[in-house]
Amino acid sequence: MSFLMIEPAPPRLNRSELAVPGSQPQLFEKAAKSAADVIFLDLEDAVAPDEKAQARKNIIEAIGDVDWGRKSLSVRINGLDTHYMYRDVVDVLEQASERLDLIMIPKVGTASDVYAIDMLCTQIETAKGRKKRVGFEMIIETALGMQNVHEIAAASKRNESLHFGVADYAASTKARTTSIGGANADYAVLTEPLADGSRQTHWGDMWHYAISRMVVAARANGLRPVDGPFGNFSDSEAFRAAGLRAAVLGCEGKWAIHPSQVVLANEVMSPSEADVTRAKRILVAMDEAAKAGKGAVSLDGRLIDYASVRQAEVLVQKAAQIANQ
Repeated sequence: MSFLMIEPAPPRLNRSELAVPGSQPQLFEKAAKSAADVIFLDLEDAVAPDEKAQARKNIIEAIGDVDWGRKSLSVRINGLDTHYMYRDVVDVLEQASERLDLIMIPKVGTASDVYAIDMLCTQIETAKGRKKRVGFEMIIETALGMQNVHEIAAASKRNESLHFGVADYAASTKARTTSIGGANADYAVLTEPLADGSRQTHWGDMWHYAISRMVVAARANGLRPVDGPFGNFSDSEAFRAAGLRAAVLGCEGKWAIHPSQVVLANEVMSPSEADVTRAKRILVAMDEAAKAGKGAVSLDGRLIDYASVRQAEVLVQKAAQIANQ
């Protein structure tokens, strides 16, 4: 390990993150009773300009009045390039109860964007005597944000998670797609002709690089990487596939833009019973090896060593976190 030790963000179960428009308060109670780990009440894209002021009032009232149970509660503010943003932060932090856990910042482009919101939150919390310091969730959804993702991840002690906003990212990079996440038939490799003259097409994951880069920036700074929305909420198999790919890359959560996606996100972002069982066996085997003065040992025909221990500990710790929710 490096001599530089990174302080991890506060531990928070983040397998599923349910989006709820602030302009639809009739959905708040249903969201609170869902199985989502995190709920973000939205003031940005899901709210029309003429409804933003009322949506803000709805959210402020709901933060204190609705029983959110043990869920983490976040509010997605409007972007720094809008005139709605400052009022979102000021009104929510000055008027809402301390039940609020997080503020989600959309379209973060530079570390200075985070600094600006941090400054505003710090001044309000100090002036109002708020006891709980809100954390930050930041959406990486532009080419500028991806270019600066490492600086963004390190920009504030409030930072807790990075989220991949696939739709706006696609628009920003001028990607040739209109879907929100998922596979694209044009992003494929055509094999050379086989002996019989036939050729095969292998689809690829066009979001692999972006998610991988975000995961590295998040983990290097002690943050949680979270995969964003999947637009086709009627295709559970494709959602599950996208979630599993993100999980394999290191993401520990995925958005749910429809209630039906919450259970799926919890499923794909939870280690399987078989994986946890094997992880525990690795820990036992390595403990016995250490007592015998060995640094590596064979288990089920495979070499395991202290790197295997660190991998196994991640799965066991996640399983324990889920069991204690």
